[in-house]
This record gives sequence, C-alpha cells and structure tokens, in this order.
Amino acid sequence: MNSLKSSTILGICFVLIIGTLSHFVYEWTGESYITGFFFPVNESTWEHMKLIFFPMLLYSFYMKWKLQDSYPYIGAPLMAGILAGTVSIPIIYYTYTGILGYHTLVLDILTFVAAVLIAFTATYRLTKSCKAQKYRFILLGTVIFLMLCFFVFTYAPPDIGLFHL
Repeated sequence: MNSLKSSTILGICFVLIIGTLSHFVYEWTGESYITGFFFPVNESTWEHMKLIFFPMLLYSFYMKWKLQDSYPYIGAPLMAGILAGTVSIPIIYYTYTGILGYHTLVLDILTFVAAVLIAFTATYRLTKSCKAQKYRFILLGTVIFLMLCFFVFTYAPPDIGLFHL
C-alpha cells in the first residue's frame, strides 16, 4: 500500500474508527487525567475537535513514513489536512445549528464524517500539487499551537461558547 490514494482511503477509515472510539476513551479509563489531554472530557464543540485532531495526527506519522520516498513533501499537506479537518467541526456544527436552531445526533455524526473527508481531501490535493510546502513552518507551528491549546484548555477552558456544553 504505497500509493497516495490507498493510504488516503485507509486514513479516512482509520480516523473515522479511532475518532469514533475516542469519544468514549475518557470514560472507559475512569476519567483519567492524562487521558483527558488527548480524548474529549465533555460534550463541548472544542472537545469534539479532538476526535479528528489526534487520530489524524497519529495516522499522519504513519502516512509520512510510508510515503516519504514517493512524496517527500507530504508533511505540509498532512498538517494542512489536520488543521482543515479540525476547524471544519465547529464551522459545520455552528452553521447547521444556526440554520436549524438545534442539533441532532445524526447531523453531529455527519459533521465528523464531513470533517474527516475535508481533512483527507485537502491532504490528497495538496500532496499532489506541492503547494503547501512553502507554508510548512507556519503549518507546523499552528499544529503545535493547537495541540498545546488542547492540553491547556482541556482543564482550563475559556468562558466562551466553543467550550460550553
């Protein structure tokens, strides 16, 4: 499985499965403090962004290792994909709830699926075009910053809507 296309399809499946299971890990571990840094600790939109961020980050290490000979600049597209998918969750969620005036479990699940598809579509297209490479340091810095925000805001969230249940 060295092709970009097959690795992308495998990645979509991986993130959908691991992201879905991630929703329950904090509870399964007896609300372990350390686990909370990587898995949602509540039902806020912010915590749901972890469902894509960490599984895709994990898969990105595999994908980079697997494809680096064929696609030496895949790192930047992977980071762009992580960011695109992660920010898609609140964008889609607040758009549909703003239009409908409420949220539903089915649309919440479809929001996650759409975010994963957005993430891997961005990664695939940017890998093929090599356009993200010149932004690699900005992308890396942003991914690291977002990860640090997840760590800090898990147990010390700001008092804004994104962090409310």
